[in-house]
Amino acid sequence: MSGLGGLNKSAHGVVVGLVQLQLPNVKTPAELAAQTQRICDMVGKARRNQSTMDLVVFPEYALHGLSMDTNPEIMCRLDGPEVAAFKRACIEHRIWGCFSIMEANPGGNPYNSGLIIDDQGEVKLYYRKLHPWVPVEPWEPGNVGVPVCRCATDPTAASSRSSSATTACSRRWRARPRTRAPISSCARPATPHRSAMRGASPTRPTPSATSPTPRSVCLCGSDGSFDSMGEGIFCNFDGRVLVEGGGRVDEIITAELRPDLVREARTGWGVENNIYQLYHRGYVAVKGGAQDCPYTYMHDMAAGTYRLPWSADVKVTDGTSCGFAPPERNYQG
Repeated sequence: MSGLGGLNKSAHGVVVGLVQLQLPNVKTPAELAAQTQRICDMVGKARRNQSTMDLVVFPEYALHGLSMDTNPEIMCRLDGPEVAAFKRACIEHRIWGCFSIMEANPGGNPYNSGLIIDDQGEVKLYYRKLHPWVPVEPWEPGNVGVPVCRCATDPTAASSRSSSATTACSRRWRARPRTRAPISSCARPATPHRSAMRGASPTRPTPSATSPTPRSVCLCGSDGSFDSMGEGIFCNFDGRVLVEGGGRVDEIITAELRPDLVREARTGWGVENNIYQLYHRGYVAVKGGAQDCPYTYMHDMAAGTYRLPWSADVKVTDGTSCGFAPPERNYQG
């Protein structure tokens, strides 16, 4: 299903490139502008690297690095020069792009935001990270849900059934142990599952059972303080690794994905058709299966009463261990 990295693109394939970008160190507006240009240059490299490429994906923190600096001078806006440059790069090189920005928030801490921009320079997906990686990340909790966009790069697209979604870092680990191994049939990470329910075929960045065809991309190299491993990965929807990168800075890992095979599995599979079976429990025994919500924690979250038996004993509940002052305001969803 990798199609020799997309060189042999099939009639039903979508070719994706993952950029293991050199980990940057951005502290000033001038450095932000330079890193913006670097990302735009890598969009050009992706196009030259693979003429068949439909989508180029940059890792989280590709623009700002890992300093967790919330300095307003280096925060971005959707109508700012950084996003405008990304749009121009996608137009110039006739390619879709997935980008990461730290977005200014007049009402609180900045958002950790993801964008998918099409080859016409239009923002097709806008996402704010739901679960910042606490206690390390200072970003405001995301408030735009789990968006999905129509994937016009898929030649077999039928209405909104062929779509893309993006997730970021720690959000993928909710509901399953943190492991790079293929996900078991009973593991249902909440956010990729939600993306799949809304029609997403390819997602970034995490393997997600028999749901979407996932891809994971990471920064690479060192910024003088932090190291990042690279090791980008494409994983089939059944959990098999298709392509895996190494630790080489600025390597672009490519593969051809087949959203049509994802859709075929969703409608044709019996065993392991997990996202259907979640809401049709035991349909062999009862007609249509049980269509209830047996997970009490979901009811508790919806009612605002979610509590753990050990909640009172949890010791790390703010970012002071990582140098952030305790917050003084409540979340306004």
